[in-house]
Amino acid sequence: MNTNQSKLVEPVKPSEAPDAAIAMIDAEGTVVGWTQAAQQLVGYSAGEVVGRSAAHVLSSSEDAPKARALAEQCRAQGGWSGTMTVRHRDGHTLTLTLRVSLLWGENESLRWLVSVTDIGVLSSGALNGSLRESLLNHAPIGIVVRDLHLRCTWVNDAMELHDGIPRDRRFGSRLKDSLPGFEAEALEVVMRQVLESGTSMVHEYRAWPPTDRRKEHVVSASFFCFQDADGKPLGVCSMSVDVTGNRRARERLAILSEASTRIGSTLDVLQTGQELADLTVPLLADHALVDLMESVPLVLEPSVRIGPANGRPPALRRAGLASVELGMLELPWVREELIHVHPASPFADVLRTGRSRLVPVLDMEPNLGPWAHHDPTRAQKVRDSGIHSLMIVPIHARRCVLGLALFGRSEEPKPFQDDDLLLAEELVTRAALCLDNALQFARERTAALTLQRDLLPHRVQGGAAVEVASRYVPADMDHGVGGDWFDVIELSGARVALVVGDVVGHGINAAATMGRLRTAVRTLADLDLPPDELLAHLDDTVRRLNDENEVDDDIPDHVPAVVGATCMYAVYDPVTRRCTMARAGHPPPAIIDPQGCVTFCDMPAGAPLGLGLGVLAFESVELELPEGSVLAFYTDGLVESRDDDIDVGLQRLGAALTQSGRSLEDLCSQVIETLPARTHSDDVTLLLARTRALQSAQVASWDLPNEPTAVRTARHLAARQLSTWRLEHLLPTVELIVSELVTNAIRYGGGPVHLRLIQHRVLTCEVSDTSTSHPRPRHPSAFDENGRGLVLIAHLSRRWGSRSASDGKVVWAEQDLPPTAAAR
Repeated sequence: MNTNQSKLVEPVKPSEAPDAAIAMIDAEGTVVGWTQAAQQLVGYSAGEVVGRSAAHVLSSSEDAPKARALAEQCRAQGGWSGTMTVRHRDGHTLTLTLRVSLLWGENESLRWLVSVTDIGVLSSGALNGSLRESLLNHAPIGIVVRDLHLRCTWVNDAMELHDGIPRDRRFGSRLKDSLPGFEAEALEVVMRQVLESGTSMVHEYRAWPPTDRRKEHVVSASFFCFQDADGKPLGVCSMSVDVTGNRRARERLAILSEASTRIGSTLDVLQTGQELADLTVPLLADHALVDLMESVPLVLEPSVRIGPANGRPPALRRAGLASVELGMLELPWVREELIHVHPASPFADVLRTGRSRLVPVLDMEPNLGPWAHHDPTRAQKVRDSGIHSLMIVPIHARRCVLGLALFGRSEEPKPFQDDDLLLAEELVTRAALCLDNALQFARERTAALTLQRDLLPHRVQGGAAVEVASRYVPADMDHGVGGDWFDVIELSGARVALVVGDVVGHGINAAATMGRLRTAVRTLADLDLPPDELLAHLDDTVRRLNDENEVDDDIPDHVPAVVGATCMYAVYDPVTRRCTMARAGHPPPAIIDPQGCVTFCDMPAGAPLGLGLGVLAFESVELELPEGSVLAFYTDGLVESRDDDIDVGLQRLGAALTQSGRSLEDLCSQVIETLPARTHSDDVTLLLARTRALQSAQVASWDLPNEPTAVRTARHLAARQLSTWRLEHLLPTVELIVSELVTNAIRYGGGPVHLRLIQHRVLTCEVSDTSTSHPRPRHPSAFDENGRGLVLIAHLSRRWGSRSASDGKVVWAEQDLPPTAAAR
């Protein structure tokens, strides 16, 4: 096809065809052609208008001078456009927009084409959008009038701008004389339909004007039928408008609309890069590569900023690649591999300046510089691909460079143009926003995860009471880190507290709240409260946190966060092998006996924390466990999902826990591996504890009478037991502690006194009585004779305290043991 020829595009639907009022007037001002749309607009039929003066027919008597002046102006200026008042056939007037165009015929003869449309009709969208816009903006409209044999009889000067054919070559010729047969035949079929039906039709076609033969233009042609005085077809008029901008704008909007749904579907930066590459091939390019800064997939802050920079450019990591040729995917660097950019390459220049680079016609040496000699692998790949046009677009957000996007054409012969670069930059900008959002979210998630892991215990130990193992699995990227926590707290008397909790919500706020609650549990555990009482105090703590958030409502832009949580708290005593548990809306623990039989503890559910229901909302249960039993505490993320009911999750957990004989670490891994392969929307926490029991030789206890002589007896019994345990070096300290504790129990307590010594990791001395009043240390003055016993105990012990018992209280104090004794 030569540059003066055009290629037909698909026709516009008949329902979208315009109805424009057109009239043709000869040099003397006589109407020689009329359309049906003109009759519908002003009421005059072709028989009433054709052959008569346009001024006499269309103007009122008062406007006759104005019409004559308008005719003189048209002759002087070669046309006119504006508004005027026209008389309707029934007598009322219409305000019309009117455009008068000069048409040339053979031998320099001329006629006028009057394009008229009612302003009301214009605003309603009845006229073709492209033609209406051109009429209003005085854009060049190519006009050709053809006779019944489709030979050109009249044409305006603007038509040559569309297809480059001079008007002298048009007269007497048909379309097939200037266009290829297929295009000419298709357009002539349309024009014959217009002549037969009298209705208007529209076609769009592509053309390459001689003023810029490399650029393709899209032309929209509207066809109208002229009628003579008898109302019979006189000829067909075509009005052509260059709609290249509109067409490309529509295509661009379609691609951008596609981008809004296909780019950024996840918060994975590498996936976002691949989505950008997949979208642009083949809509924009034949090949696309997306390379991100090495730090971006690692969720680090990009170190390269737009502007002058020295030194070597940073390394890139391939995030996406797409091609119309499968072989192009066999690049030197595949996805996620590291790429080093040569400092002299255009890629480094784009990274440094932050400005895109368009190479319409690619010639390696002139366009891309000497870098090809230093990077022969990449340069050869570009040559082998047949890429003849290239775009390099930086990916940046907030003045930080995130990477590069490369687009190439090899199959499509048309080179990239400026509007292609604009579209590529728009797509890359959208991808950059998605990448930046993903990075921001990933950084927040990393911060929350770091906070979460720092707040969770780094190493849990069960002392002499239990062997423990744990797992924590954060939620997926879309949901963020949650507020799960677990803890193992060593208590007095060789006992241990096992805790698992779950804060409602995700993100850094949930992690921070988790840290506060974990600290609160540890503080309350030090008070040796029973599980139900501890949960009641923790419930009150959560309620106060909610009250604080309500106070913060007065802060502008503050969104109050409702704090809620569930918790499971258990205390295991290796001396009695009894476990006391209570829960606050948390899943029940699983208990695996030494033979591997799994049961889920039947215990009151309790209310979630934060409702403020008090101690009555929680109830403790006590179980005696055989030595070697395994307690499994977990959060709901382990057993609940959107697809499965909790019963399914409990069955899956129970089946995994039946693997008896395995180490706790292996058992933890086995349970986590049973999780569904799909990503999970909630954190998963698992805490396993295998119970131990202290040997009878490690515990010594005596009942003492409630009388002063019991103090000496207690010292004697303690000394004898320390000698049995070969701990004679502790005897002076232990005798003092025993004396003070028994003396206080006799003086302030009631009923029998009980003394117990426990040798485990430390030496614990316990004295119990029937009083519920706990000792309160105070600083005695210089002349006080009382109140010094507890101060003495505090100085002699590694730690001391008191706890409630079913029949009174227990006051205890601990002593460090030498490593050999602690290991026994």
